[in-house]
Amino acid sequence: MLPMHKAVEPQWDQKTSYEICRLIAKELGKEQEFTEGRTQLQWLEWCYNETRKKVPQLPDWDTFWKGGPAQVYGWRNNPVALSEFRADPAKNPLKTPSGKIEIYSERLNNIANTWKLNPGDVISPIPIYFRNWEMYGDELQKKYPLQCYGFHHHGRIHSTFHNLPWLREQHPDVVFMNVLDAKARGINNGDLVQIFNDRGIVELPAKVTSRIMPGVVSIPQGAWYTPVNKNGNVVDVGGNINTLTSLRPSPLAKGNPQHTNLVEVRKA
Repeated sequence: MLPMHKAVEPQWDQKTSYEICRLIAKELGKEQEFTEGRTQLQWLEWCYNETRKKVPQLPDWDTFWKGGPAQVYGWRNNPVALSEFRADPAKNPLKTPSGKIEIYSERLNNIANTWKLNPGDVISPIPIYFRNWEMYGDELQKKYPLQCYGFHHHGRIHSTFHNLPWLREQHPDVVFMNVLDAKARGINNGDLVQIFNDRGIVELPAKVTSRIMPGVVSIPQGAWYTPVNKNGNVVDVGGNINTLTSLRPSPLAKGNPQHTNLVEVRKA
């Protein structure tokens, strides 16, 4: 565990994520409920001490914060998954309504029957394969035949470090295309291409390779959005996949399942 100390004083109007959220909560009249009377540092100490209850080998907070990092060797809370439950299911029930491993979930079934879902959304009480929106077989594929997904590139962590020229030189942003898809569109390796759908246009060099399957293209996530006007169209020359992605939430968690989208690719 690493104590991450402040390297520099905040510049101008910069604030920590905690302070931003505290101020939002204050505007909503919920500051006390959000902070529970603790500062950011006090919350760090509280979280650390909660961990220390489970891992007492860790040093006390003051020792850790002043002298860290702290390492604990040879300790694992539960090296075999569900071992206590397997040894005695009655004594060690799981955190499910039945206390057991649930192949069929009554709770999910109740949600599926009572929630109002978007057309095409499915919540299943048992594991199933479901062909979701904007993937192979979607009606939209007649207009945008390629499925585009995002992935974590070597040259940054999400968008962090994207601004470092040496990393951009080592790990340039490209769109990965299968040889067959590129040939059908007259695209050669290194050509500048535009990846587009009804939501936007991204411009990147093409990486033509057989290491990605036909019908699929891929763009590294985390690039910085850089819009320019080209022939009356707003084109993102920064290579940000969010230019192409949907805001439609996932059915159950209402999460962000944006990294699969139908697109087309053309030479720029």
